[in-house]
Order: sequence, then C-alpha cells, then structure tokens
Amino acid sequence: MKTILLSILLSIAFLILSSSRVQAQQKFEHLFYYVDSEMSFKSFTENIEKISIVAPQAYSVDEDGIVWGSIDPRVLDLAAKQRVGVMPLIVNPGFDQTMLHKLLVNEQARQRAIASMVELCERNKFLGIQFDLENLHINDKDAFTQFYRETADALHKKRFLLSAAVVHRPDELAGPTWYFKWLFENWRAGYDLRELAKIGDFLSVMTYSQHTRRTTPGPNAGIPWVTQVIEYFLKFMPPEKLSLGIPLGSQHWYTLLDTARFYVNARSWSSSVDFRSAMMLIDRFKANIQWNDEQKVPYAIFDNGGLFEYIYMEDSRSFKAKYELISKYKLRGFSAWATGNEHPEIWKAMPTPR
Repeated sequence: MKTILLSILLSIAFLILSSSRVQAQQKFEHLFYYVDSEMSFKSFTENIEKISIVAPQAYSVDEDGIVWGSIDPRVLDLAAKQRVGVMPLIVNPGFDQTMLHKLLVNEQARQRAIASMVELCERNKFLGIQFDLENLHINDKDAFTQFYRETADALHKKRFLLSAAVVHRPDELAGPTWYFKWLFENWRAGYDLRELAKIGDFLSVMTYSQHTRRTTPGPNAGIPWVTQVIEYFLKFMPPEKLSLGIPLGSQHWYTLLDTARFYVNARSWSSSVDFRSAMMLIDRFKANIQWNDEQKVPYAIFDNGGLFEYIYMEDSRSFKAKYELISKYKLRGFSAWATGNEHPEIWKAMPTPR
C-alpha cells in the first residue's frame, strides 16, 4: 500500500514539475515596429536579443499598385546575423482613403503591387509582409479581403508570410457618439476579422490610440479597454493568430494655436512623445507622476500659464500589465510600436523569445 501511495505521489510531483517547465519555456512572439531614425536603430541594436521580428515602416503603395521604399541595410545585416525575422510594413501614404479605394478596385494595380511584394521578399529574404493599410472605408471591406487573399496566395506559394495590422474594435456596434460612428465607418468596420485571420498568418491588433489628438486626454491603452478589444477579436480567430498591439510612447495634450485656417483657431490637441521627452516635460514643470491602478498607466497633469496639460505615459509597469494579458489569453505574442520610444526598463519585463 505504501509503495502504491509513494508511486502516486511521485507521479503527481512529476506532472507538476513538467507543467512548470512547460510554462517556464513558453515563448511568445515579440514583434517590434521600427521607424527610420537613429533613436529607433539604437534601441534595436541594444535590445535585439529580445526581438523575434522587426517590422520596419518601409514601403508605400499607390493607387496604381506602384510600391516604393527601402530599409536601412544596417537593420537587414544585423537581423540576418541575429536570426531576427524581417517583416516590413506596406502602407497607403498618409492613410489616404481615396487612393486605397482606387487600388483595391483595380485588378491590374493589385497584381502589380503583389508582384512587387513577392520580389522584395525574394530579393531581401524577408520573413514576409505586413499590411498597414488604414482609413479603410466600410464599403471596401470585401475588396480589401480580396486583395489580402490574392497577396497571401502569392506569398504563401513562395513560403513567405502575410500579416495585417488592423485597427482596434471593442464591440459589434459603432458606439455612443458621432465620433465613434466616424471611427466605425472609416477605420474599424472595413476589416473582415474572421476572413483575414483564415487567409493570413496572423493579425496585429492596434490596441493603442484609445485616446488621441482628436479626443479628450486619457490612456493610450488602458487595461479594461485593451481587455475588451482582445475578447472581441477572439470571437473571430484562435488566440495563436492574434498579436497584441502594445504602445511604447507617451501622449502629451496641450492647447494648439492653429493658424493654417482662414481664421485663428485655438483648440485642444496632442502629440506623441518618446519616454525621455515625456520625462523632460514632467521635470520642466515639476509635475508629479501618478499611477491609475484601474487603467494600469502612469500620468501627469501640470499647469502651463494657467492651462492644464496632460501626459499619459507608458512605462515598464504598464508594459508588464499588457504583457500579462498575452499569457492570460494565450495569444501569439505582441506587436510593439515602436523601438526608440520606450521606457528603457521594459526590456527587463520580458524574457528572451528564442
């Protein structure tokens, strides 16, 4: 009897140990967006061991399907040496909606763009391509899906990947105000999430820009809102197809004097700032950094000539809170915008992915 009991206890202990090892060895994909700046390059080179995929904002496409752009050869050389996948973005410049529509409905233009993407992948040994085609009108939903399908077929034949960065969406309905109606019509509802997930290799959901220059001050990506977006997206795809967008920069709200109109117009506005610039502003105005425990973000409010200005930040604590959601929902990994903007301590908040 004692022998049987000992055997059972040893089996349980082995299962617990095995489970712990699997959990400890679990790796998530770390995709980092890259912009063509020395600050972005410095961050990339210093932290490359924590990066699975680098996604440079590199190529543009117009209504005729002409693709142009380039990637810093230093990035390509370093990525090859360190075995980091390169998946550049292709964008519609200025997120021009009219131009994007003309591309999507023109078969000859689509095929020209696809041929160029395949050639770029072959020539540069890319992992694949990520679509970052935004300001997509709801009426172009089927045309966008068709273009994505045609591109996926061509890239997959050559063993390259295709992914898409898609705008956040927390609900099936548009929302409570005209602002949300506009967002739904032009930015959210044009993506057929179920079909795109089936067609491509994964989707990077832009779970940031919860608050922007067009809105009142608030978090770039508060945890309750991010959670709502994740749960909505998972209705349409398995978790291994979803990469969580994580912002690395901060947002500064202030009063803007706009003289570009027929009359002088003052209004509330905001700009993206990197972490170091945010800290310089906070230090300059002797502001106190506060922590919103519900949203899991730091922020600061300060007086500038009698008007309040706001900074909602991203730091290692807010990054860690979002990273924990990846494990909770068993997602593919994350897609972070963008190297060079981050709090330096975030790199300590994540394991090496490979």
